[in-house]
Amino acid sequence: MHSLTQKVFAEFVGTFALVLSAIGAIAADQYLRSTTQEGLTTLGIAAAYGLTYAALIGALGHISGAHLNPAVTIGFWVTKRLSTMQSLCYWVAQMAGASLAAYLLLLILPQANWRAEVLGTVTPNLAADFTRLHGMLLEGTLTFVIVFVFFATSVGRSGETHGGWAAGFATVAAAVFALPFTGAAFNPARTFGPAIVTRHWTNHGVYWVAPLLGGVLAAVLYERIYLDEKL
Repeated sequence: MHSLTQKVFAEFVGTFALVLSAIGAIAADQYLRSTTQEGLTTLGIAAAYGLTYAALIGALGHISGAHLNPAVTIGFWVTKRLSTMQSLCYWVAQMAGASLAAYLLLLILPQANWRAEVLGTVTPNLAADFTRLHGMLLEGTLTFVIVFVFFATSVGRSGETHGGWAAGFATVAAAVFALPFTGAAFNPARTFGPAIVTRHWTNHGVYWVAPLLGGVLAAVLYERIYLDEKL
């Protein structure tokens, strides 16, 4: 069994790597476009996000569960699979890891690129014709799908498998859909880190409320439908 410190550190490192890859791919795409080269495309950005998540679940799942997302952690908390204290520790570690990733990119990326293009794009925002309600519905629904897949592959009899590829591919598919409309966050930590760096908090509540509600709903439904012996 791993200690709480080891688990929290795994969540910190994992979220750091996840956010570094997710927003780094956006930065690379913007840099290529600004230098008249072909960008990574929506699929490339989505793949960087989802495949990194898959790899990290496979690597860290046996240590902390590899939540790397407050929406997953709140699902485990609401179904009483994590204590309140452990859940809060996970959240702090996730936010800290995401913030460090964003600050590191600020230091290493070309300043002209960061200021001109990346500053306004690494922090998710809604499309011009997308209302906050639309954004919440899309982010919440797709987070529900990702967390449901996470639970289906890491809770119960299949808990030892830590099906990272399933959750990762679900993230890729969801991101391809949502990137043009909401920026495809599905993760409050993914939003929080860049927001700290850019001081861009517009519509920030959308990226907290919707994923957390989606995570709670996915966890509770999976628990009730598949794990409740009374049903």
